[in-house]
Amino acid sequence: MNMSEFSLLRSRRFLPLFVTQFLGAMNDNVFKNAFVILALYGMADIGGQYAQILVTVAAGIFILPYFLFSATAGQIADAHEKSQLIRRIKLAEIAIMAIGAIGLHLGDPYLLLGVLFLMGAQSAFFGPVKYGILPNHLAENELVGGNGLIEAGTFLAILVGTIAGGLLILRADGIAIVSVVLLVLAIAGWLASRSIPVAEPDMPDLKINPNVIAETFSIISHAGRSRTLFLTILGLSWFWLVGATFLSQFPTLANAVLGADESVVTLFLVAFSVGIAIGSLACNMLLQGEVSARYVPLAAIAMTVFIADLCLALQGRAPGETTIDASAFLSTPGNWRILVDLIGMAIAGGLYSVPLFAVLQARSEPEHRSRNIAANNILNALFMVVGAIWAALMLAYGLSVTTVFASLAAVNAIVAVYICGLLPGELTRSLFAIVLGLLFRVRINGLDNYRRAGPRAVVVANHVSFLDGLLLAVFLPGKPLFAVDTYVAQHWWARPFLALIRVFTVDPGNPFAAKALVKEVRDGNHLVIFPEGRITVTGALMKVHEGPGMIADKADADLIPVRIEGAEASIFSRMKGKLRRRLFPRITITVLEPRRFHIPEEARGRNRRRIAGNQLYDVMSEMMFETRDRDETLFEACWTPARCTAAGQSFWTISSASRPATTGWSREH
Repeated sequence: MNMSEFSLLRSRRFLPLFVTQFLGAMNDNVFKNAFVILALYGMADIGGQYAQILVTVAAGIFILPYFLFSATAGQIADAHEKSQLIRRIKLAEIAIMAIGAIGLHLGDPYLLLGVLFLMGAQSAFFGPVKYGILPNHLAENELVGGNGLIEAGTFLAILVGTIAGGLLILRADGIAIVSVVLLVLAIAGWLASRSIPVAEPDMPDLKINPNVIAETFSIISHAGRSRTLFLTILGLSWFWLVGATFLSQFPTLANAVLGADESVVTLFLVAFSVGIAIGSLACNMLLQGEVSARYVPLAAIAMTVFIADLCLALQGRAPGETTIDASAFLSTPGNWRILVDLIGMAIAGGLYSVPLFAVLQARSEPEHRSRNIAANNILNALFMVVGAIWAALMLAYGLSVTTVFASLAAVNAIVAVYICGLLPGELTRSLFAIVLGLLFRVRINGLDNYRRAGPRAVVVANHVSFLDGLLLAVFLPGKPLFAVDTYVAQHWWARPFLALIRVFTVDPGNPFAAKALVKEVRDGNHLVIFPEGRITVTGALMKVHEGPGMIADKADADLIPVRIEGAEASIFSRMKGKLRRRLFPRITITVLEPRRFHIPEEARGRNRRRIAGNQLYDVMSEMMFETRDRDETLFEACWTPARCTAAGQSFWTISSASRPATTGWSREH
């Protein structure tokens, strides 16, 4: 899907769910922060030490339902129609917020703790349905964009809700205002949920196991049977440990290290939330809708770098004699480094988590998807509790919050190294994608055509430079198989690049080579071949060999034409002396619609091979024509290459002499 994920916000398949989730997350945080502020500053009968304990207990009370109810929630989500479940959960939210409003008016901390527990239970039931319904309504190539919007919206809702809850509750009529806001948001969320399209149950005959403990271990065990899914869940859980630890330590960082007030805490929350939103939304732009962990290793490394630099920026800092506010904090240039580190770490966190969630959804069996998400929620909660205990113990032993962050950086470095070891190819591909994208401003068109092809496909591309194979390996989705000449594969300069891709070496003199390639395609691979067999020395197509056409025919595979344009003007081409070559010309990769050969059934043997070869030549020729700018005039078609050729000056002289003097055109035109 080579389009912005924001187009999903115009679709009924996604918008009602997004609004429902956004309003729910905002409501949770309005109530939680209002309760915290009220406990610390607004309840006269609660002492300072007791208030601190109450706030800590409140955090645990909210997380506890994830352990108690996630297993049941996952079963219910797999067994029942999901849109109706969401509406019932949102109706429960209205009732919970009504009780919350009563608790705020009574000022009863125990009733408010009970409301927090109910809110946590409601969130525990909503999670598996919310993420489980996305694959029902979105295509696989929309999952990254959809999850990016959900995560960006969630963190922005957390930001808005936290700020609103804190600002409103301390007003003279704050309790009444917050009560109204809670009920309005809950009702609006329920109204939005009524527009969510139906999503049929994935396993309607599933019998709900009432034994919560046994089912919890069962769903985690089931997720553990798939190494990919379990590692994905562990990766997501680590992200939530890091994120939750940072969010919980912002007040301590501002007060104990920087000597700042609550406005700086809000500033940190804004920076973190906006960073997560940027990273989440950037995923779809980078991955072009591909469900892939390509940028996860790089994001993990970036998280480590930014956390480590934050610790260095905080080194030796101590509170001043007077408390500073946000404007005073921003007036000191050195403090901008802290903000940049927080934003950078959050952006990396968004790039890290969104693809993993898309992988979890796309790679789960549909009938077990919601239970896998429930297993993820349980482990997320467990990791967050471990992170909170870890930070609390370090602070209790007199260590600073900077040391807490440094320990996170150290462990995150180990996690990053482990991820890079799991996905070395993805790390390298992401680095090459960034470098090539920046240097050559690579533009990819028509990726939807690539995804429309069947599981068996032969990708045929024109061959204009030594960069071509690397470009296709980096920018085509998935992990296609490349047919590479044995002689080329033996060159020292080719080996490092070939180690990064899936390669099938082919000896052109071996009569069984084509049969082996046919078998690879029949086994469900996308095979990339350059039918010309050599890099162009003219800028046009060289001789097109018939072998790729025969392979596509015998494997009953789709043929995907791909045009590479611009690389012939680079120093990696063989156009020296014929084209003005540049270091970094713009490169465009265009994927055309997949097609099939139409060969008469009676054609056999050499005749069939010849027909397939002729049709392949037609496909390649049509590809070159279809990707041209067909709206340009004859003069423009001649003028553009004239400026780029080494003989451009001679061409200009000839064309100038033949142009009528009355046209008034000058060379600048």
